Amino acid sequence: MTPSPFHLAIPVYDLAAARHFYGEVFGCAEGRSSEHWVDFDFFGHQLVIHEAPKMAYQESAVSNPVDGHDVPVPHFGVVLGWEAWEALAERLRGRETQFVIEPYVRFQGQVGEQATMFLLDPCGNALEFKAFKDIGQLFAR
Repeated sequence: MTPSPFHLAIPVYDLAAARHFYGEVFGCAEGRSSEHWVDFDFFGHQLVIHEAPKMAYQESAVSNPVDGHDVPVPHFGVVLGWEAWEALAERLRGRETQFVIEPYVRFQGQVGEQATMFLLDPCGNALEFKAFKDIGQLFAR
């Protein structure tokens, strides 16, 4: 089955900072917008940032342990191809991004081995980007 683009709308309490982050740091093309929201082409998906008051999860992170790291919850992101993931990791490092979890390969040698990295946008929304050398491992158990 060919994946369909998803639509995700997230709250941001600083629209200008979030607009810069998704547009300049990630290089996402901007679509429609208003004074209170902006659409982005987020790796082929529609991400909308909506101006809203700060949410509790944006003030203090909650996490779950995964492979020896504290994974922030909630989070969202994209599964990229291996080379695209490496290029994004380098782009973010070049912009001196502060990672919640630095780019690394987790579950090495196990089912579901994957490259992953976690970071926060300027409004505390957690993002994960991952890649599989064998995309067939995406839903492996």
